[in-house]
Amino acid sequence: MRALKDLLNVKQKEMLQFVEQLVNIDSGSYTKKGIDEIGLILKAKFESLDFIVDIVEQKDYGNQLVIQHREAVEPHILVVAHMDTVFPEGTAQQRPFKVKGNRAFGPGVADMKASLVAIFYAIYCLKQTGQTGYKHVQIILNSDEEIGSPSSSSLITEKAAKKKYALVLEPARTDGSLVTARRGCGQFKVDIVGVAAHSGIEPEKGRSAVEELAHKIIALHQLNDRRSGISVNVGIIEGGSAVNAIASHAAGFVDVRISEKRQEAIILKQLKKICAKTYISGTKTTLTGKMDRSPMEKTEKTNMLLETIRQAGKEIGIDITDTATGGGSDASITAELGIPTVDGLGPIGGKAHSEEEYLEIPSLTERTLLLATVLEKLSKMN
Repeated sequence: MRALKDLLNVKQKEMLQFVEQLVNIDSGSYTKKGIDEIGLILKAKFESLDFIVDIVEQKDYGNQLVIQHREAVEPHILVVAHMDTVFPEGTAQQRPFKVKGNRAFGPGVADMKASLVAIFYAIYCLKQTGQTGYKHVQIILNSDEEIGSPSSSSLITEKAAKKKYALVLEPARTDGSLVTARRGCGQFKVDIVGVAAHSGIEPEKGRSAVEELAHKIIALHQLNDRRSGISVNVGIIEGGSAVNAIASHAAGFVDVRISEKRQEAIILKQLKKICAKTYISGTKTTLTGKMDRSPMEKTEKTNMLLETIRQAGKEIGIDITDTATGGGSDASITAELGIPTVDGLGPIGGKAHSEEEYLEIPSLTERTLLLATVLEKLSKMN
C-alpha cells in the first residue's frame, strides 16, 4: 500500500482544491440546481476513470447517481454518500471555503463534501496503482439524506440487494472513531383542535387547545428513557391566535429516537395512547408522522466487517476505534437489510450543520488511504 500512500501525498493539494470547488456550490437538500451541478462534476470525474454513471432523475430533489466500473459484474461492496447539505441557498457565498491552520471551513465541508472527494480519489489511486478492488464496488451518491432520504431510500434498498458489505461515508467522529450503531429516528405532529372563546368575556365557553397540548407535552417527555436509549422531544410548538382568546388550535412537533428495532412498536403504542387521552373536555387530538429510519444495531456481522477495517488501519498506521451515535444516516437502510454496515468512513470533521463546521485537512488523505485499503481487502472477500 506504499504506492497508494505516496500517490495520495502527491495529490493532497489537488484533493483540497476539489473540496473547495464542491463546498462553494450550494447544495442544500432543496437546492436541486446545486446538487445536480455537483452530480455532473462527479459524473465527469468518474467517467474519466472508465466508470459508468447512471443518473436517476428526480423532479423535486436533486438527481441521484449510481456508479460502477464498466467491467464490474455484480459488485458486492456498496459505498453510499450524499451530495446535499442542511444549508439554505446563498450560504456558500456568505461564508465560502477557507483554510485556517490544519482545518478547512465551509458549508458541508465535512458533511460531506470531503467524503465525495475521498471516494473519487480512493478509486483513482486503486486504479493508478494497479489494484483491482474498484471493479467490485458500486457507489450511490444521493441528494436527500439530510431530510431522511425520501426519494433515495428505495434506490439504496434496491441496489443493496445481494451486497455483502456496505460502507457509508459520513464523516468520522472528532476523535477519528467510525460509527457502528445509530439510533432510529422519527418525526411526529400532534394536532389539537379546541373551541375558541374570548378569555375575558366568556372563557367558560372555550376549550383550550394550548392547555391540552401542555398536558400532552409533559406526558410525551415522560417517555424519555436514557438507560434504554429512548428519547422523545417536543421541539416546536405553535397555537393560539391572540393573547385574549382561548386557543382553538395548537400543535407540537415531536422527535423520537430509539436504539433497538423492537422499541419501535412500543414507542408508537405509547404515542397513540397519550394522544388518545383527553385532558381538556371538548378538544380533539390527531397524531401524524412515522419512524423515518430504523436503528442501526451493532451485530456480529458488523464486528467482522469492523475487524477487516481495523486490519486495514493497522497496515497503514491508523488505530481504528468505533462508537455509537444518536444521529441518523443512510447506514440504517443497509443495516436493516442485514448487510454488514460501517459508517463514519469519511475524513475527520466536527460541528456539522453549524457555521463552525470544519474538516481536519490531514485526515483527507489519511481516510482516503483507509478507504482504498478497505475496498481492496473487501474485494478479495467475495
